[in-house]
Amino acid sequence: MKRALISDIHANLEALRAVMADIHEQKVSKIYCLGDIIGYGPNPRECLDQVMKLPVVILGNHDQAALIDPEGFNPVALQAVYWTRDQLERGGSPSVINQRWDFLGELPPSYREGEYLFVHGSPREPTNEYVFPEDVYNHRKLDSLFERIERYCFQGHTHIPGVFTQDRKFISPEECNYRYQLTDEKVMVNVGSVGQPRDGNSQACYAILDDGDKTLTYRRVPYPKEVTRDKIYAIAELDNMLGDRLMSGR
Repeated sequence: MKRALISDIHANLEALRAVMADIHEQKVSKIYCLGDIIGYGPNPRECLDQVMKLPVVILGNHDQAALIDPEGFNPVALQAVYWTRDQLERGGSPSVINQRWDFLGELPPSYREGEYLFVHGSPREPTNEYVFPEDVYNHRKLDSLFERIERYCFQGHTHIPGVFTQDRKFISPEECNYRYQLTDEKVMVNVGSVGQPRDGNSQACYAILDDGDKTLTYRRVPYPKEVTRDKIYAIAELDNMLGDRLMSGR
């Protein structure tokens, strides 16, 4: 079985369409979304409507922020939350609008399949905790996270793809030639971001998990970033920085 693991779409319809087309070419069995369907980007309704069709979807912190007043969001992110809420109240019949809200409200914070755990943030705090590459130097934090994992944990949230090993190493996709061999050792895997990469590579990122040979493959997918950027520029409530960062991948 091959699973496509996508995360952090952030209402970027152009990136989502490009990734879905690439997934189709890879003959994937199921697509799992690890959260943050909406937030920051210009097409929350359209992205939500596509993701609602997927078999497994996890709650992200921006998805949660659309439902309840968020804590700790900076002014740019908070303004995008309010604009996104307003957009979800538009564009469709009352039943369609209610379906979107009901879908968001029923998203689980985590999902488990045997030795696989899927979250948005971390195994300790599935929705909101960040696990950054530099956390390999925070031994207490990393050890606490690994104590909560049976074998493999897959996550997003930081928009930085890579593999955390139990011996406190972070392996970027480039360092493993975009293919990581799973073993019996515990790992935490960040699958990267579809709609707002922050690892210096502006191409959309997702991962494919293959049960057959226990491999994880990272995929980078080009998409028309300028189209998404210009949409953001045209919306007064979305800060231009949200469009600019799409071009740099930072």
